[in-house]
Amino acid sequence: MLSDAMQSALNEQIKVEAESSQIYLAMASWAEVKGFEGIATFMFKQSDEERAHMLKLVKYVNQRGGHAIISSLDEPKLDYTSFKTLFTQLYNHEVKVSASINKLVDIALTGKDYATHNFLQWYVSEQIEEEATAKAILDKIDLIGNDKGGLYLFDNDMKVFSSSGHNIVQ
Repeated sequence: MLSDAMQSALNEQIKVEAESSQIYLAMASWAEVKGFEGIATFMFKQSDEERAHMLKLVKYVNQRGGHAIISSLDEPKLDYTSFKTLFTQLYNHEVKVSASINKLVDIALTGKDYATHNFLQWYVSEQIEEEATAKAILDKIDLIGNDKGGLYLFDNDMKVFSSSGHNIVQ
């Protein structure tokens, strides 16, 4: 059985994961309209993954005797002025999500909810990967600079990583 504090915090994380999915979806739509097929493919895939993360939390809360709440979401506010700006926002968002997961772990440990602590370890590992991927993408964008040919190759690389199921940091 979940404590009220844990249930409330998990419900907030459900919203965070849903917002993450929306952010990736908004970025995917923008990239697709701009003709960046690889980046769009990557972002659509990431959006689906974030939704799966949300659903995993919903199921967990309900299975532990709680009630998962699906709340309304705000439209993502993103700056599309450059790829670097876009992916910097993405990286910063992933750092924020990691902090939110860490807060959940702290609540679980403080409340001696070891089942939830165990459940959350998957999210801790996942966030390490998410941050590393966003950072690797930013590093690649720094290497490219303003080179249009480099951006074209980068877009193609993103498509390959998305379709192969491999992470860009591999």
